[in-house]
Amino acid sequence: MNRRLAGAAGAATLSAISIRAVGRRASARLLTGPRVGPDEASLGPALDALGGEVIRLRSRDGLRLSARWLPLEPDNEWVADPHEAILVLHGYSGSVAPDVVEYGPFLRRTAGVLGLDFRGHGESDEGPTTFGMLEVEDVAGALTWFGERGITRVAMFGTSMGGITAIESVVILGDGSLAGADADDAPTRAPIDAPRPRIVAVVAESVAASVEVPVANRIRSPLRRYIARRLFDAAARTLGADPRDTEPGKVVGLVEPVPLLLIHGSADSTVPVREGERLRALAGPSTELWIVEEADHSRGHAVAGQDYERRVTDFLRVAFGRARDDDLGGGEGSL
Repeated sequence: MNRRLAGAAGAATLSAISIRAVGRRASARLLTGPRVGPDEASLGPALDALGGEVIRLRSRDGLRLSARWLPLEPDNEWVADPHEAILVLHGYSGSVAPDVVEYGPFLRRTAGVLGLDFRGHGESDEGPTTFGMLEVEDVAGALTWFGERGITRVAMFGTSMGGITAIESVVILGDGSLAGADADDAPTRAPIDAPRPRIVAVVAESVAASVEVPVANRIRSPLRRYIARRLFDAAARTLGADPRDTEPGKVVGLVEPVPLLLIHGSADSTVPVREGERLRALAGPSTELWIVEEADHSRGHAVAGQDYERRVTDFLRVAFGRARDDDLGGGEGSL
């Protein structure tokens, strides 16, 4: 009996060790987003047709990041301002190249477009994927790059993790409207160098209130929410900070008064539409939600096409117009 109990205890110990090892490997995979997507190899001709230039900049914590700049294309229906720009932020998988190809052509008719590769993605330096927590440092570096080039008003456009990061960036970095940098009195990282652009609007598609949701919905198990929670617990131990502390559901109300357009597909199986509805309920009055019928995750533009482009363009132009009026000391914005 004693030998049998000893054998069972030994097997239980080995099982516990195995479970911890599997957990560490799974957590490491969670923090390693695919650097390049499966379809990116074929995007070369489309990127060449867009033109622009590949640039290098540094995140606020010192990583070298890759980005693509698309200069403004004039539009007869809009009086553009060279001091305005749009920052495009991609999702968990691959580089920003697919988003630049898909969204760049219509976004650049409102302002110049900078598509940013997050750390650990595309041609940027290695770094963990943290669902917005450290990616905010990459946005801070892009804002510095804008400021050095005389850009004073910036809108952010992000899908999935990019949308999460855009929302968190407004909250953590501030919208830039204060006289000094919007920062803690004792920041843990370098400040954003002056001059600091003002964030005037955010468009965020397929954003979950909880960062556990999109991870859980990619796990084929009835225990997927529990597994996702444990993965984030392990990731927090690895990182020394928890990405869930600043997830959209906890901070979206602090985006106010920056205008926020939430876009969500009614057929989104990765981030169900109720997540978008929950975010809208938690947000301030300057936030609106547009539900694209029959669109899956980050597929609003593919489904809605011209209506998508019109809604996003109108939203951004109204926001830029109001920001111009504010800068001039005016009242309500106008085009």
